[in-house]
Amino acid sequence: MSDDVVEFLRARLDEVAELAGRCDGDDCGQWTAHGDTVDFCRMDLSGFHPTIAQHVALHDPARVLRDVEAKRRVLARHVLSPAIDDPELPWDNRDDCQYDGEDWPCPDLLDLALPYADHPDHRDQWRPHEMRTR
Repeated sequence: MSDDVVEFLRARLDEVAELAGRCDGDDCGQWTAHGDTVDFCRMDLSGFHPTIAQHVALHDPARVLRDVEAKRRVLARHVLSPAIDDPELPWDNRDDCQYDGEDWPCPDLLDLALPYADHPDHRDQWRPHEMRTR
């Protein structure tokens, strides 16, 4: 078993962080919504449906970067414990997660990968059973 899902997640998080960084190069602060207008710190854009304006403002770069950092900490905790050459062999001689002892990749990593299910590099085996293609 490999760290493919971890490599996939790191790449997605790097992409998200890079894009968020490009949206807030001057650390302008939090985006806010006022009715149909989103205040992007340096300019206001209007004409949004108020719900969409709220949604856009919720994804301001600073918040996105905090979310990426939190997910990176989760990834750092969940590491592969291979059954081969492991001084503390996992139960039943299987690859598992050192953090929670679940089969590798563990449910937490699969949950982190789920939002990227539409990405071309996402693998079907990382989806919950009910979402896998047949």
